[in-house]
Amino acid sequence: MWISFTTDYGRLDGFVAACHGAIARIAPAARVIDITHEVPPGDVARGAVVLAQTVGDLPTAVHLAVVDPGVGTARRPIALRAPGGLLVGPDNGLLIGAAEALGGIAEAVELRNPAWRAPTVTRTFHGRDIFAPAAAQLVDGAPLADAGPAIDPAELVRLPEPSVEAGEGWLAAQVLSVDRFGNVQLAATALPAPRGSAVTIADEPGRVGETFADAPPGGLVLLIDSAGRVAVAANGAPADVALGVRPGDMVRITVGPVGQD
Repeated sequence: MWISFTTDYGRLDGFVAACHGAIARIAPAARVIDITHEVPPGDVARGAVVLAQTVGDLPTAVHLAVVDPGVGTARRPIALRAPGGLLVGPDNGLLIGAAEALGGIAEAVELRNPAWRAPTVTRTFHGRDIFAPAAAQLVDGAPLADAGPAIDPAELVRLPEPSVEAGEGWLAAQVLSVDRFGNVQLAATALPAPRGSAVTIADEPGRVGETFADAPPGGLVLLIDSAGRVAVAANGAPADVALGVRPGDMVRITVGPVGQD
């Protein structure tokens, strides 16, 4: 009986604890794995990336995720079934990548059953009042069909696909995320050149490698990260600072040293 929990709530306030309490009141035997509560506030795209790249490493679970800048609006609260687990959260694109990582959306419902909600539902804290109770009901064995009416998966909100372009000797890809070490993860999945090749990364010199130490101290290395994505790292330094990029930016990589046509 596992629930994973991902939010942008942080740890300064009691929001995470309140959601844990809502789960415990309904499913006291449930075990909760906190993926992160440090998603930048309201950054649905970042939350979606973290969730999608983590669920495959977890036991079969109900994956509760709340990054919800549209809380209290007409956006729908939803639950999804995938072959590898269940997902609960807002219909704003947050859950889609994780559902696909778990085998694809087999069933989708809108969370409308009042018996699955807190006695009083506020307009600003659906994590505690709607999503956490629904996750607890599901982990406790309640049927997904009891949560509310079915939704056509094709009607779910999806985030824009990240941009990736490639040609002879070059690659341009959007930054998906930057981790706490400053490693810059790109949307691409294939390196533009073999290990040891010199490359120019956003006008900075770099080298294709397999690990951080394949670059000199402070130097940039282009590699495949643990999630299977092309990433730019710096040996002992933050690559995002060296490149001056953040999530959503495009990074162009050309094969060859700086200044080569």
